[in-house]
Amino acid sequence: MSKLFTITRNTFIETIRQPVYAIIITAALLLFFVSPSIAMYTMSDDNKLLRELGLSTLFIASLFIAIFSASGAVAEEIENKTIMTVLTKPVQRPIFILAKFLGVTGAVAMGHYICTIALIMAIRNGVLENVDSTNDYTVLGTAGVALVLTIALSAFLNYTYDWKTTSTAVVLLAGLGTIGLIFLIFFDRDWKFNPANNNINAIDIYGSVLLFLAAVIIAALAVALSCRFNIVVTLSACVGVFLLGLVSDWAFGALAKTHLWAKICYFAIPNLQVFWISDAIYEESTVPLKYVLIGATYAICYTGGILALAVALFQRRQVG
Repeated sequence: MSKLFTITRNTFIETIRQPVYAIIITAALLLFFVSPSIAMYTMSDDNKLLRELGLSTLFIASLFIAIFSASGAVAEEIENKTIMTVLTKPVQRPIFILAKFLGVTGAVAMGHYICTIALIMAIRNGVLENVDSTNDYTVLGTAGVALVLTIALSAFLNYTYDWKTTSTAVVLLAGLGTIGLIFLIFFDRDWKFNPANNNINAIDIYGSVLLFLAAVIIAALAVALSCRFNIVVTLSACVGVFLLGLVSDWAFGALAKTHLWAKICYFAIPNLQVFWISDAIYEESTVPLKYVLIGATYAICYTGGILALAVALFQRRQVG
């Protein structure tokens, strides 16, 4: 367990220190900031479009964090020969694969959590549908304070203790964002203590959890592919599986009853539509907790199968 924890921690730290990690989160936060302005040009259902745009941004950001982070988790260590130092400790190969996956998943969870906080803030602020509509200055003030403190503390810690700016900012933003979210739960748009009118909906939380489960599946797939292929092939394959997973029912589901190849593809490729709740948003229906639990069961089973395949692929991999 000590070896598992050590490799997991090192993988997590290496992942959040990657420049692409901070770039994806920054781009997602900017999109969340401008999404209320983009969604205001529909004839109706502006806030529904805002929620769907926010969940789409969250989905893409988490998946790209998972793909870029996990694709190099094993492949880079094999190419740089640093894996020889780890495996000669000795560290069992299944432990190594599991630790790499857990480290990447932890980094994906942190990025997903930060983006979820931004999503909830954007949805609470809402779209200015009418002339007399105003912004939720409680949200804007809370988000502004969190960002300013994050930048200031990151610069101070980098200057004083030589901490890496990007990874420090990510961790600080997660902590300060949590404090800001707790504040918004209890205070309304008039800065009054009113938990019953905080405009935070369970459907947004459930949607975020489901999208995180989809990102975990892609992360496990990237770890498995990186055991045998380089980063370019792994990235290409993960993007392909992601696109096929979004159209799984349309591309394979209808043909699965009559064609064997379609049936194989339908079961082999993860059905990412399971984790997308766009229909519930536009039909204004609820997403029950039971559905989230079923989706979590599907994700756990699929991830377990992928990790078993990853261990099998890596067991006889020549690393010397």
